[in-house]
Amino acid sequence: MIFCVEDDTGIRELMVYALNSAGLEARGLPDGESLFRALTEGEPELILLDIMLPGEDGISILKRLRSGGSKAPVIMATAKGTEYDKVLGLDLGADDYLAKPFGMMEMVSRVKAVLRRAAPGPKREVLSHFGIQMDTAQHIVTVDGARAELTFKEFELLRNFMENPGRVFTRDQLLTSIWGDSYAGETRTVDVHIGTLRTKLGRCGNYIETVRGVGYRLGAKT
Repeated sequence: MIFCVEDDTGIRELMVYALNSAGLEARGLPDGESLFRALTEGEPELILLDIMLPGEDGISILKRLRSGGSKAPVIMATAKGTEYDKVLGLDLGADDYLAKPFGMMEMVSRVKAVLRRAAPGPKREVLSHFGIQMDTAQHIVTVDGARAELTFKEFELLRNFMENPGRVFTRDQLLTSIWGDSYAGETRTVDVHIGTLRTKLGRCGNYIETVRGVGYRLGAKT
């Protein structure tokens, strides 16, 4: 949800319409009081905040937002000709500004750009098993500090084991988990990939143990 805080009804409705037409959910609000009431229902993805508002102005509202702990990205809209309000807004924690009058296409473009910058990156998780290190976000595996070049399926097999050390997986479980329910291949596919994975892991390949009659597991140091 994007909050558009603008006291001019016509401009506010046009902003909301343009954002909705661009596939973004938006809600118009006429002043700071209505904004803070709306914030009690939940934090928006972004706030478009006019500086010249009746009652409390946009700069004061921005100060309250940031002092109150709001992390929502804010784009300030100003009709003033000086740079002062723009610089002040950015210094107080605004993420961007729009100079009035602005076009709706420009506004949508700025909103999308700020949303992209504010989007969280992939969570970085590093899994370790003795000499094996796996960075799940960057898809990097090292063995004793040296990079191991794994295919996607080998990486996913290893991730499966490293997220569940000691757990025994049947070949059918691994086939379904890594290749998917619709895969029409045989469980021999798993054995082949386990073999190449062990080879690429060098001495650490011995940690992938065969449990006879059942399947495979990531075992303790041997």
